[in-house]
Amino acid sequence: MEIERPEAVDRIAESFRVHPAVALVGPRQCGKTTLSRMVAVGEPDAAFFDLESAVDRRRLSVPEQTLGPLAGLVVVDEVQRQPGLFETLRVLLDRPEGPARFLLLGSASPALVQGASDTLAGRVGLVDLSGFHLGEVGVRGTDQPAEGWRTLWQRGGFPRSYLAPDDAASMLWRQSFVRTFLERDIPQLGIAIPTETLRRFWTMVAHYHGEVWNASEFARAMGATQPVARRYLDILAGAHMVRVLPPWHENLKKRQVKSPKIYVRDTGLLHELLELPTRDALAGHPKVGASFEGFAIEQLLAATNARSAYFWSTHGGAELDLLLIAGGERYGFEFKYTDAPGTTRSMRVAMQDLNLAHFWIVYPGAEAYDLDERISVLPVSDVPRISSSRLVSPR
Repeated sequence: MEIERPEAVDRIAESFRVHPAVALVGPRQCGKTTLSRMVAVGEPDAAFFDLESAVDRRRLSVPEQTLGPLAGLVVVDEVQRQPGLFETLRVLLDRPEGPARFLLLGSASPALVQGASDTLAGRVGLVDLSGFHLGEVGVRGTDQPAEGWRTLWQRGGFPRSYLAPDDAASMLWRQSFVRTFLERDIPQLGIAIPTETLRRFWTMVAHYHGEVWNASEFARAMGATQPVARRYLDILAGAHMVRVLPPWHENLKKRQVKSPKIYVRDTGLLHELLELPTRDALAGHPKVGASFEGFAIEQLLAATNARSAYFWSTHGGAELDLLLIAGGERYGFEFKYTDAPGTTRSMRVAMQDLNLAHFWIVYPGAEAYDLDERISVLPVSDVPRISSSRLVSPR
């Protein structure tokens, strides 16, 4: 089954209005290739190259001769596998009135591919793609609309995991994905780290999911230095496996936390790393609240396409799970895995100290309600309604 992704298609089209090339970046198997074919609908002369194909790698061994004569849409999949291609693309993109538009699909951030960010700076628009989110899948496969999000939470957003015939098949796919990512994808980026070392680090990140990064603790556990531990984190973040959420610093007299929070971006992979194959196993696990928090954060970032996202915490105990900035205003979010959340002193402190325009408490229930004029309780199933425009005018 193919799920339409119109918002992602529109973001690519909007980026092409400004740039001659667009880099669609996201983790492997998140649907980039399928999305590129959606973009190519109506383009009969579109050309496709897949750098995982030996034939296409040979064709692009002389890239200027192969790509130079092409016009229309040119799609290059897994572009990070051939970093030398970026120099040729720079030449082609600098041609006046170039006849071709390039859609580059990559499974690693430009910063992780040596030379990519510098060579193509200013010439390529970046569009991030994750797995499916609630705005795309809605309440598929359930007779209880308010509960339809739980399958996405449990299985994660990777298409083959989410669309698997049952939970066991979904978990089996995720197990294979983790192994392939560690044994094949990371070495293909030219990163020489033993597979078991990186697996152990990734699993440790899963156990610290939703907590503040502590470099010294990770370094001790890994028997490594703090810079090495940070390098491992940067690798997983650059490969779109981990989200590093930066702290917000306000000019206050209060002592504020200055280290980032870390999350496994896809909750399906989080549950695989924590060995939680079923909803019942997840429900009884100490990380269920943190898992819900990470899931809700990813859904909000997908819904709002936010460019500025932070968390805020003071050593005195006041904190805010997510701070988004839009239209010059600040908006706060807390995530509570509880039946009927209410206000807390910490929320009031955050409202006052950060001068928030509105505050949402996201929870797993079915009913939305207001706690006061600027604090609302929002079911996680309603998160897709929090668009960028509503952030500017939330009432």
